Amino acid sequence: MKRETYATFVAITAILAFAVITFGAYVRLSDAGLGCPDWPGCYGQLTVPENKTDIEKANADYPQRQVEPEKAWKEMYHRYLATGLGILILFLAIVAGMSRHNGIPLSLPIILVAMVIFQGLLGMWTVTLLVKPLVVTAHLAGGLITLILLWWLLLRTGKFINSNTDPLFAKLCPWVVFGIVLLTIQILLGGWTSTNYAAAACIEFPTCYGSMWWPPTNFEEAFKLWRGLGVNYEFGVLDNPARTAIHLAHRVGALVVLVYLLILSVQIMQRAKNVIHANLGAALHVLLLLQIGLGIAVVLNYRQLPVAVAHNAGAALLLIILFTLLYILKPQQSEQAT
Repeated sequence: MKRETYATFVAITAILAFAVITFGAYVRLSDAGLGCPDWPGCYGQLTVPENKTDIEKANADYPQRQVEPEKAWKEMYHRYLATGLGILILFLAIVAGMSRHNGIPLSLPIILVAMVIFQGLLGMWTVTLLVKPLVVTAHLAGGLITLILLWWLLLRTGKFINSNTDPLFAKLCPWVVFGIVLLTIQILLGGWTSTNYAAAACIEFPTCYGSMWWPPTNFEEAFKLWRGLGVNYEFGVLDNPARTAIHLAHRVGALVVLVYLLILSVQIMQRAKNVIHANLGAALHVLLLLQIGLGIAVVLNYRQLPVAVAHNAGAALLLIILFTLLYILKPQQSEQAT
């Protein structure tokens, strides 16, 4: 396969990965993560039970989880999309192995296959361990890693953006790396907030609980990663002080990321040597402000599902912009397939 054709398939796969992440957020935020109590099927079927006989049998087989077709279909659509993503990634790996002479990297597709297998396990454990926050947050992180690996592969094969050669601009590389670290921590905090149902712990902004800026918190309970097996975490198990601690930690993290990335985006725009560099800096600046606005909107009216889903999607897009900048700033590499 020609390199340009391969890049097209990578782009399609990356778009699908973004869709899987966004739809996964929708499933989680609409409380449909346990819409099917088993895995990989749904009540022992490949589709959701819908006729009266199948529903009665499913309810008898799973008395602890009565069939809710709307939630179950959300979960199954997410599984279908994830399965399609896995098939495409396997295809990319096979083609890469057969087309190394065309300069197509091999190591990234192989890592992606391993990542998809691990994501499948996390998806299973999400259900069998009853949406345990540690597993659900790890599943979110795995989805973002998959997306970024696909995006990096696209940058390597697509030749859409050339690496930077200006030494002054390249000095920003460590600062971009640190920005990625900060954003990653904040995204994990956001996942922990969502999976512990802590978004509604404070429904005022910038204060919390009326005039209080820092109400009673319990950080020890808030960030306890493992609570044993057999606990159903749907709708959360933490008391209000623990949820408040998670919420406030995410707020503080948002402030740190906002200040740092705003300064970084301004530096990028000031040092930009071409339109691509300037546009990436501007995109980072605008998307960051939009992301903060969406976060505030989630707090003030947390029941607006589209806003919360958009907030999740915005985090993924911010990562893509930062990794694109990292690709531009990194030292030139050989074009040999690796």
